[in-house]
Amino acid sequence: MKVSEGSRAASKKRKRHHIHNRPVHPARKTAGQLLLLFLGCLFVAVSFNLFFVPNGIASGGVSGISILVQRTLGIVPAYTQWALNVPLFIAGLFVFGKRFALQTVLGSLVLPLFVLMTSSWPSPTTNPLLAAIYGGIGVGVGLGLVFRGRGSTGGLDLAAQLLHRYTGLRLGLALPLFDGMVIVAAGLIISPENALYALIALFVTSKTIDIMQTGLLVSKVAFIISSKTEEIGNSVLQDLDRGMTRLIAQGGYTGEERPILMVVVSQNEVSKLKSLVQAVDPGAFVIISDTAEVLGEGFKRTE
Repeated sequence: MKVSEGSRAASKKRKRHHIHNRPVHPARKTAGQLLLLFLGCLFVAVSFNLFFVPNGIASGGVSGISILVQRTLGIVPAYTQWALNVPLFIAGLFVFGKRFALQTVLGSLVLPLFVLMTSSWPSPTTNPLLAAIYGGIGVGVGLGLVFRGRGSTGGLDLAAQLLHRYTGLRLGLALPLFDGMVIVAAGLIISPENALYALIALFVTSKTIDIMQTGLLVSKVAFIISSKTEEIGNSVLQDLDRGMTRLIAQGGYTGEERPILMVVVSQNEVSKLKSLVQAVDPGAFVIISDTAEVLGEGFKRTE
């Protein structure tokens, strides 16, 4: 049987993908997660001290409460964070069990430690808008690293989970409720303007966490409707070296069943995919849209 050059290349590429997707040793995986946790906590602490504390930006969470306590009572933020995190951690331990505790204990203790260690670092700006933006980015990067390491920094996330457990209030509502209370308190204690900056910082943090979780590279998913799906499928497999999924659909007008090809490609492969489809069937109906994250062979390795 004659094997084409395209088939050989596709086979070699798939072998490389399998090599990259070999399971990671548990000890190495744990060490990597701990590294991400510590690095993430350091990012959060540095951003908190460089941008939020000097400019009075209390953007929710235990860190925001610690800024308010510092402004009113003069207590060092790290001490307030420990004082709030430890009881919440103990409550979470009793309610959610040991597995939950292992994921949270390090972040709850290490983050305030890093906040204390970096508290004397000078701030690069006294502009609250710049502080809200750059502090939000830094905290978002840090929390994103912590989450990628399967960790948690505790704080009001724990309080929200406890409220959800005992009241049934949705987590998606409980956490913004707590953050909102902190920001309103900031508006009363510091100034309404600082509360507005805190909202900006909270928004930037959430968007940065999203980017850290899904990545900057956006893949594309294409749905191809054609009477020549067999030929298009072969062309995609051989020339683009991408797999596909055949979906069975029914025409809304004709009622006829016909296959739809679903193909996921990277951004730089979109033009080639359209050219391949155009060459086989100029009348094909193609829908291409963004997809935030793709896990699996040829894309991001499943963690």
